[in-house]
Amino acid sequence: MTTSSSTPSIKEVARHAGVSVGTVSNVLNRPWIVTPPLRERVQQSIEALGFVRNEAARHLRAGRSRTIGLVVLDVSNPFFTDLAQGAEELAADHDTVVMLCNSRTDPVRERHHLDQLEQQRVLGILITPVGTHNNKLLSSLAARGTPVVLVDRAAPEGDHCAVSIDDRLGGRRVGEHLIERGHRRIIFIGGPLSIQQVSDRHEGITSAVAAAKGVSLKTLELPSMSAEQGRTAGVTVADMPPSSRPTAAFCANDMVALGFLQAMAARGLAVPGDMAIVGYDDIEFAATAAVPLSSVRQPPDLLGRTAMELLQVEVEAPEGHRHRQVTFQPELVIRDSSAEARHD
Repeated sequence: MTTSSSTPSIKEVARHAGVSVGTVSNVLNRPWIVTPPLRERVQQSIEALGFVRNEAARHLRAGRSRTIGLVVLDVSNPFFTDLAQGAEELAADHDTVVMLCNSRTDPVRERHHLDQLEQQRVLGILITPVGTHNNKLLSSLAARGTPVVLVDRAAPEGDHCAVSIDDRLGGRRVGEHLIERGHRRIIFIGGPLSIQQVSDRHEGITSAVAAAKGVSLKTLELPSMSAEQGRTAGVTVADMPPSSRPTAAFCANDMVALGFLQAMAARGLAVPGDMAIVGYDDIEFAATAAVPLSSVRQPPDLLGRTAMELLQVEVEAPEGHRHRQVTFQPELVIRDSSAEARHD
């Protein structure tokens, strides 16, 4: 074994095996044209020296890497972890790898990731955009030869392939459910509203409330969609006068809903007795919460796989490619947290 701390080069492998650099290259890239004894000798030198081929350099010389960029809003949210898993499973079938980037709902950070991914010459990019801040950048990336597929977001202009959920329908179903359960004071909690999914869910419940009589809707916009923000919102709502405090909350994702649920318990408010709660995403923790959480179910692994399928099609046949918009329907999963309202 070599004692050098640096990575051995292909020239060192050739020297160790007593062959040309071209022969080592053939063993690495076209082993079938090398005789078995010679191939074995080169392989022994590779193992003895600890040589590792530079895949990045090889693919960059060919013009593209074998990497797919995936930019999501929040890697701490299990929804995006499951989405990434779905994308990665399909990517592996195509001999590609997924590079996961976390924008943290920050458009500046998102742009930095996009710039870096283009510099790495990735095959394509899957992205859940923060908002409309970087729309021109996404279009310019595609124009320069890096396909972009939107994930968990529609592309209204049709300038990219996109995979999404009908979030307006999901929000409306939550509103109708809470109204049917007798709730007349409802609050929507989530944000920022510049995120399209949040805005769509808010529009959905707004339409349900507008169609009902004697129902009011408050909106509490958050700077981010985390459990911590949910707890903070919960304290704010719990401290409202009981006569005007909402009896039901629609949280724009499950992380917010779980934090909100914790705050209700800490403030001595019963769920669902004093406050009904519905989340969104139906992550694994929703069903196992102290009070099982009603939630709108999305299929994140299917979103990831479908987006990767669309990207692979565009990568393999860019000429004449026609963008597709795939929309899945949400499913409201009703559990203990959204029981009927108390009548006071």
